[in-house]
Formats: sequence, structure tokens, C-alpha cells
Amino acid sequence: MAYRDISQNYTEIEAAAWRIAAESQDLNGFFERLAPLLPEAAHLALLIQGTPEETLTLLLLHQGRSHAGTLPLTPALRGDCQNVQSGSGWSAAPAPSIAALLPPGWPPALSCTALKDGETGAGLMLTDSVVLAEALRQPVQTVLAQERRRRTLTLEFEAAQAERRALMQRLKRPDESQPIVGAQTGLAEVMDAVRQVAATDTPILILGETGAGKEVVARALHTRSHRAGGPFLRVNCGAIPPELIDSELFGHERGSFTGAVGVHKGWFERADGGTLFLDEVGELPAAAQVRLLRVLQDGSFQRVGGERTLNVDVRLVAATNRDLRAAARAGTFREDLWFRIAVFPIPLPPLRERQQDLPALAAHFALRAAERLGLPPRMPDADDLARLTAYPWPGNVRELASVIERAAILGDGRRLEIARALGAAPVASVGKPVDAADESVFPSLDRAMQRHIEAALARCHGRIEGPFGAAQLLEINPHTLRSRMRKLGVAWRMYRE
Repeated sequence: MAYRDISQNYTEIEAAAWRIAAESQDLNGFFERLAPLLPEAAHLALLIQGTPEETLTLLLLHQGRSHAGTLPLTPALRGDCQNVQSGSGWSAAPAPSIAALLPPGWPPALSCTALKDGETGAGLMLTDSVVLAEALRQPVQTVLAQERRRRTLTLEFEAAQAERRALMQRLKRPDESQPIVGAQTGLAEVMDAVRQVAATDTPILILGETGAGKEVVARALHTRSHRAGGPFLRVNCGAIPPELIDSELFGHERGSFTGAVGVHKGWFERADGGTLFLDEVGELPAAAQVRLLRVLQDGSFQRVGGERTLNVDVRLVAATNRDLRAAARAGTFREDLWFRIAVFPIPLPPLRERQQDLPALAAHFALRAAERLGLPPRMPDADDLARLTAYPWPGNVRELASVIERAAILGDGRRLEIARALGAAPVASVGKPVDAADESVFPSLDRAMQRHIEAALARCHGRIEGPFGAAQLLEINPHTLRSRMRKLGVAWRMYRE
């Protein structure tokens, strides 16, 4: 009796196919495990749409063995495949271009049907047994969908890694775990709070002025958490138009509004398994606040124009420069959302309240500016640091970075023009340098010597000995220099990067 007439074992074959599909990572592995379970008389072939789309993958099962190969997708073959995809049910025999792909000795009149990956055509199935094909079609389509999702996730992960590497390159940092400037001094309490809460999934609210470094703290939370291997995505809620906020946060389906030509994954979906940083969360409109509250409560949401509920595992870190507690009392921000995101608030002090970090921050930004601009590195001297300390820094760390870069450009590689970068006159009168501390008092000899040594240390990045040290620049013995530094209270460490 021919194999095409045997139907009593298709139930066992289908059960085995579903079991293997649940354990397989790709279609090749599925076929390798399935081949020994089929009768030797069976002929089964799959034509799978390849990546890129100009190729086809041909999989053959016969006599307990599987074979795989890649073929070019010619115009004739593309047209014949599309004809089968657009039809319904089985075709009595494949088109000549499809039949020509089969090896010698195979039956010339195999039945042919389309395989689907969701709503999209994924390939063709050819077999000499309709019963076998009906048993295998759903498991094969399931493996195809799993493989497509795995490939999509791999591509998204690679894109996220490339984006992270590009960010690290722009920031001139080898990785995200590089120590934060001021972590042991002005930001010591902030970093203690980060260490306490990083290992949890508790929502975090970072409170601080614009430019104070809220994103740096958010990244520190991410890199110290168990989600460090997942994505870190930043969204500036104040930069998204109100009519697009739902689409950007939660995604949209094709045709949900004019211009929605395809499915769009929102920020929550893209941050699944990682951390989503919502900067300026107080700018969210009321409708978006409601949907955000639901995601925080149970991790579920729907895309705009969609009916299917999606679930994500995202750690939320929000930040604001507004008084959200007062906004909640005034009714301009949802009080229940405030309670939800402010489980563990972290206040971030402004730069003017942590002036002990100014020398290290200024040196850090000076080195970064020199590298970006292709200039010799120049450090701020004692007068520069006095000017920086006296300035109120309304724009915080972000403004400091801009001032240092502007000073490097104005100095043209010779020095940092801090005074000009801050808008001050570099010279008070001809032959008389500006004294940032007090221009009306002539400095003592010890004070002048202290400034001169500090300027040398700044130029030599805190190095005392060696061919590039301050002692050689000042033409004195290194031991003599150290003795004078101790007497004058000069600390070389503040001039190191």
C-alpha cells in the first residue's frame, strides 16, 4: 500500500512535531529531529523565504534524512511562489520553476501549499501526502514564527549594542561603568542611594535642576542592576508633541491613523527586559499619565489602534525639574501616578552646592574638549578655578561642559580662556593680570608662589617628577617642590584627571 494512503499514524507524527517545535531554536534543528520519525517513503520539501529576500532556503526530508541549501530567487520563481501564496488550499502540482528545484528521483507531481508566518507568506510546502502535510503544517509555521521573532530580537539587540557603543564613543568613555566624577565627594549621598536601590525593580524618581546630571544617575542605576545586560532607553517627554505621545510610548498598529504605514513598537516595548528613563515626566499630558499608571501597575498596555494586550518587564526611572508634589496638589499631575513613581525619590544637588567637585569636573571636561577639538590638553589654573567657583552655574554641569569647551576653543590650544568663556574681561589694565580672588590686593610672595606652582601642576596634569613633570617645568628639584607644596598647602591630586 502506497504511503499516500496511510493515515493511521498522522496523529503520532503531529504530536511529535509539536513537541519538537516547542524545543527547537530554528527550522534546521526541527527538521533534523523530525526526519527519523517519518516513514522512509515520505517525500517532504520546504521552500522558505530567505534573508535577504533575494534568496530561498530549500529543506528536503526523505528516507530519514534532512538536507538544506540556499537558492537564488529568480523572477520566474518569485512569481510562481506568489501565485501559490495568493491562492487558497492545495495546488495539484507545483509550477515548473518550483518542480525543477527537486532532486532527481523525486515524484514530479508533489502537492503544494503555502506556509504562513502570521499574516505574511513565509514559504511553500511540497509533499506526496496531504495527510502528512496537514499534520506538519501548523508545527512548521510555529517554528517559522519563532525563528522570525528570534532573528528580529537578535537584530534589535545588535542595533541596541551598536547604539550603546556609539554613545560611549561620543562620551569618550570605554563603558558605562566608568566612575562618575564626584561620586566620592559631592555626589556621595546620591551614589549611596543608587547602591541601595539599584538591585530592586522599584520605580525611581530623580529630582534635580536642568543640567544637573539626572541621566548620568539613571545610567548608574541601570548598570548596577540585574538589567544591565538589557536596553537602556531615554525619552524626553517634553520633546514629544502631545498628539504623538501615546504612539511613541506604547506603539501603534498599521492604519491606526494617517501615516501609520506599518506596526511601530513604542518605547516600553523596546525597553522590555531593561530600563526606561522618562526625563521631564512632569510634561506628560493627562491621557498619557493614565496609560503610564496602568503599565506601572501590571506591566500591560495596548498599542494605539490595537486590541491585543501586550505585557512588558520594564524598570522605570523618571526624572523631573518640577515640584510634582505641588503639581499633584494643584491637579495638574495625577496624584496616584505621583505616589507610584515616587516610591524612592533621589534628590540631585545642583552644581553650586557641590563646589568641591568643580576642579575634577573642569579637568574632565577640559580633557574631553581637547580630544573632541583635536587640541593639546590644557588644564584650568588656580585663577581659572577661582572664577569657576565664584560663578553660580544656573545651567549646572551641562553649562560647565559648554563653558570649558568654549574656553578651549578661545584658547586655541595654548590655554583655557575661562574668563572670556564666562563673559569676563581677561585683562583689567595693561600689564596687570586679573586677580579673580581680589583685584585690589597685591598678592604676597607666598600667594604668588602658590599660584605659580598650581599653574605648573595644572599644565602637567598633577605630575611632579619626570620629563613632563612640574619640577622640570619650574626648574627645581622635585623634593624641593614637594616641600614648598606642603608649606603652601598645594594638593597635587586635584589636578589629576
